[in-house]
Amino acid sequence: MTIRTLFATPVYEGSLADPRMLEELEQSCLMFAQEDRAGRAWSKQHNYRGYTSYASLGDLPQRDPAFSDLAKKLAKHVAAFAEGCAFDLGGRKLRLDSLWVNVLKPGGMHSGHIHPHSVVSGTLYVAVPPGAGAIRFEDPRLPLMMAAPTRREDAPEAQRTFAHVAPEPGTILLWESWLRHEVIAGTAKQDRISISFNYS
Repeated sequence: MTIRTLFATPVYEGSLADPRMLEELEQSCLMFAQEDRAGRAWSKQHNYRGYTSYASLGDLPQRDPAFSDLAKKLAKHVAAFAEGCAFDLGGRKLRLDSLWVNVLKPGGMHSGHIHPHSVVSGTLYVAVPPGAGAIRFEDPRLPLMMAAPTRREDAPEAQRTFAHVAPEPGTILLWESWLRHEVIAGTAKQDRISISFNYS
C-alpha cells in the first residue's frame, strides 16, 4: 500500500542572526509607535491592541537605515523561499511591496486573515517575551473538507488542521500570501514586536 502526500503547503523558517540589528530595529519600532499619530489612530479605530504602521507609514526602508538594511537581508531569504517553492518567475525577482511594524500589547491577538495581491508574505520577530502568542496557520483545504472527521491529537504536523509556530527573536517566517494565518493571544507581560512584509 502507498499513501502519497500531495499539494504541500510550504512555510519557510530562517533567522536574522544579528543581535545588534535586532536591537536597532526594536528601538526604531518603539520610536514609530510613539511618533506615528496616524498609525496609533488607525490602530485604535480598528481595535488593534497596540500599534501597527500598516496603514500609515509606507516608506520604512527609506525612512530608517535599519529598515533599509533589513530589506536587503529579507530579499535573500525570499529568493531562497521562491526557489524552494519552484516558482517560475521568468527570470525576474520578487519585489518588496510593503513592510510595517507591529507592537502587540499583552493579551493582544490578530484574527485570521490572508494577504491579497501578494505572492510571499512574512514576519521578522524582533521581541518575543515569554508567553507571547504563537502564529497559527490554517490548512487551506479547510473550507472544502465538508464531512471530514477532526484529526487526532497525535496527528503529524502535516495532517493537522492548524499548525502553530512559536517564534524567537530573530526568527523569519515566510509563506505564500494566500495561506490564512492568525496571531493567538498570549500570556506575555511585555509587548511582542514584529515586522511584517509582502512581496509581489
